[in-house]
Amino acid sequence: MNKIAVCIVEDVTDIRQALEQIIELSDNCVLVGSFSSGEEALVKIPLVSPDVVLMDIGLGSTNGIDLVKELKPQHPDILYMMCTVYEEDEKIFDALRAGASGYILKKSSPSKLLDAIGELVDGGAPMSSQIALKVVNAFKDMPVVEAVLPGGDNEETSVLTKKEKAVLEKLAQGKIYKEIGNELDISPETVRKHVYHIYEKLHVNNRVEAVNKFYGR
Repeated sequence: MNKIAVCIVEDVTDIRQALEQIIELSDNCVLVGSFSSGEEALVKIPLVSPDVVLMDIGLGSTNGIDLVKELKPQHPDILYMMCTVYEEDEKIFDALRAGASGYILKKSSPSKLLDAIGELVDGGAPMSSQIALKVVNAFKDMPVVEAVLPGGDNEETSVLTKKEKAVLEKLAQGKIYKEIGNELDISPETVRKHVYHIYEKLHVNNRVEAVNKFYGR
């Protein structure tokens, strides 16, 4: 199994070094870049082409959310996980809208951070429990759209093929690529390709936005 190539973007030296150590000591990850500024990350992330980027939000003169917003459309295969101290609702949703696929707090344990990286690569949307609770509560406050038909058949998803709709339905159930592949009798890599096409057709950057389209939100 190939190791997961990880980049770190963090301007606080102590935290950056701690994250580097966690990745370097992991059996499943390899550190391919570690950057202390947004400007450096913007140039070098595309060059090293990591699988996952651990992205800080507050980067002094730049903002990690803006970096994701700029990089994600150019390199859609790279996955971004915000690794931050912020728990504000606005920043969480700004990050997800920008194209981040996960959101984990810096106070998370090394094992939780590594588990989250693995989950991200498997097609999940890992979030610290405090963050996930805020996301769930935000959805509770949203009005129910009565016009949505069962199974995600709505105007937005009508551009998808039957197989893509099946994959999106499984994504909406919170399943990872391996589980989806097993249930639809296709390989995880084929699931990944379907997901890429789903994101492209629905003009979204991550699972959360795709699921919103599935539910007509």
